Amino acid sequence: MNPAEIDNRNLEIDPLNQFGTMGPTDLDIDLKSYRLKITGAVKRPLSLSYDQILKYPSLTEVVLLICPGFFANNGRWTGVSLRFLLQEAQVNKEVKYLDIRGAYEKGLRIPLKDIDGKRIFLAYRVNGETLPQKHGFPLRLVYEDAYGYDWVKYVDEIVVS
Repeated sequence: MNPAEIDNRNLEIDPLNQFGTMGPTDLDIDLKSYRLKITGAVKRPLSLSYDQILKYPSLTEVVLLICPGFFANNGRWTGVSLRFLLQEAQVNKEVKYLDIRGAYEKGLRIPLKDIDGKRIFLAYRVNGETLPQKHGFPLRLVYEDAYGYDWVKYVDEIVVS
């Protein structure tokens, strides 16, 4: 199944205990020291605690997570908009890319133009529950139209370029 070709509007929400997982599942984040950093081509670099992130306006979207050949899970993801975070950081006009970085040097480059037309954001809840550790707590990239291996877990930095 290609995520870009699936219409999940009529699919049931899968129970969280039935969600599959791949990649790292064991990173234990210390929320006292955790920071989401937004750096690079910005006027106002940010270093946000988990509590600060939770105070931003949230959005909730139903997005299908597909790991081809393994599982597909339709979930109700809640988090913070990348666009909103970028506005807070005051990105420079020439910006073209976001590098989303997480644990174990996992990362993904997203063209800036893509973040408005698709459901792409940082989730901290799924199906009404705090994002579980094995699914990337405290933040996981939700990326409609991308396979699960691009849904970076344990996000701790966004580099703007």
